[in-house]
Amino acid sequence: MRARYFYGWNVVAATFVMALFTFGLGFYGLTVYVATLQRLHGWSAAAVSAPVTVYYVAGALVTAAIGGVYARFGPRLVVVGASIAMAAGLAALGQVRQPWQLYPVFLVMAVGWGSMSGAAINIILAPWWERRRGLAVSIAFNGATLGGVTVAPALIPLIAVLGFTRALVVAGFVSFAVVIAVAAVVMRRGPDALGLGPDGAAAPSAVTPPSVAAARRWRGEALRTWRFWSVSAPFALGLAAQVGVLTHLVALVSPAVGAGGTARAVGTTTAAALIGRLLTGVVVDRLNRRAVASATLVIQILGLAVLTRPPSAAAVYVGCALFGLGVGNLTTLPGLILAVEWPRERFSALVGLAVGINQLTFAFGPSLVGVLRDRVGGDALALGACATLQALAAAMILLGPGRPPGRLTRCGS
Repeated sequence: MRARYFYGWNVVAATFVMALFTFGLGFYGLTVYVATLQRLHGWSAAAVSAPVTVYYVAGALVTAAIGGVYARFGPRLVVVGASIAMAAGLAALGQVRQPWQLYPVFLVMAVGWGSMSGAAINIILAPWWERRRGLAVSIAFNGATLGGVTVAPALIPLIAVLGFTRALVVAGFVSFAVVIAVAAVVMRRGPDALGLGPDGAAAPSAVTPPSVAAARRWRGEALRTWRFWSVSAPFALGLAAQVGVLTHLVALVSPAVGAGGTARAVGTTTAAALIGRLLTGVVVDRLNRRAVASATLVIQILGLAVLTRPPSAAAVYVGCALFGLGVGNLTTLPGLILAVEWPRERFSALVGLAVGINQLTFAFGPSLVGVLRDRVGGDALALGACATLQALAAAMILLGPGRPPGRLTRCGS
């Protein structure tokens, strides 16, 4: 008898689409916006990097609280509202004429980013998957990587044809209209509405959703443990380096490869991220997830080392490929590690907290790289600082306590 198709795969597809446009325009697209604003207005790297830092800080604050918002309103309403904010922010970004105007625009975009990025994907999928969560989350996050492969590089020729202002209006409103349609049609709160449990199993006994007070208590308890910080701190450092490099990637590689080569370099980075995340998703449920995270960071360090060599097209593409292999995994792995090291009922509260801390930290990555590039007049020091952060992260993640005792893994503990 053929096994019944599980609706959870539809939810995976919906979050894939959400991630495609959220990350394509709200994460990978930032490197295009930064480079274009510098070219159009002659602004310094620091002037355009500081508003990006504010964007990520604001997004982190939204992310830290987003678990409760999803629990109260459900994924459909949250994703629709977040999509409207993101599209409106992108349209306004094309109208900016002074550096200070970037701040309110990025604050509007941050509402959408914080509500639909890494924590949101984990929260939406958590009720649907347990045994195959690693695969489901990896597939959904591949939408984020594909956004870097297709959406972000497509912005470059679109801007060339339509101009910066019109290109952002078209890209933002068309993309997030698709996200709104998918959310309205597909997204549901969880499998219990279908009489099922996670992974399509029989429905478990009814479980009372955690209260706001319980979620707050769990976050407070986690913040006092090395188990939590040994996940959050390394990824915060690693992502600070990663986001700093990605935000300035177009400016970093364009002198060596030109405009056409820059689009290929961005595509190479994100294509490698797609491959890396897909391969990891297939095997991560059978491996030590902390060891996978450390190996991912080491590969990125190798990529940065290649990029610091004398500029050449070959070095750019090889460096981008190595660096890209880890790009997707650094956003996927925190949630996957938390899922095996903490009780299931605490997951939504803790993943929002961890991703919020990570975003608050990596918010300063673009400014770090921008300031170093401006003051030193070269890229080697900036890339070296990022490699140092990632080396520290690769060591720290291995110092965590790993899988907890049995009493912590049972629901209700």
